[in-house]
Amino acid sequence: MTAEPDDHFFVVDGRRWRRTDPALPEDLAAALRSHLGRGRSSARQAKRAGDEDALADARHRNGLAKHGLGERGPEWWTRPEADRIADARRALADLDALDA
Repeated sequence: MTAEPDDHFFVVDGRRWRRTDPALPEDLAAALRSHLGRGRSSARQAKRAGDEDALADARHRNGLAKHGLGERGPEWWTRPEADRIADARRALADLDALDA
């Protein structure tokens, strides 16, 4: 893994990935990563089972988590920090609601 000079991205096997927003409080980022991990696990299980509805649900969870982490959606480095953290908190609330 090598970092790009601007430190907004990292590269793995020649593919560039956006970094997680470094301004997110660690507890918030950890909760979003936990949802992302569960979503990835659910996606693998759904693929093995051939369950398209479960796969769609898992991908939705992954998308919410990645947006909350700043890895998708608007570039986090172009937005005010308070807005980014508020968006991450909303994403976490939406993810928690999926488990309710």
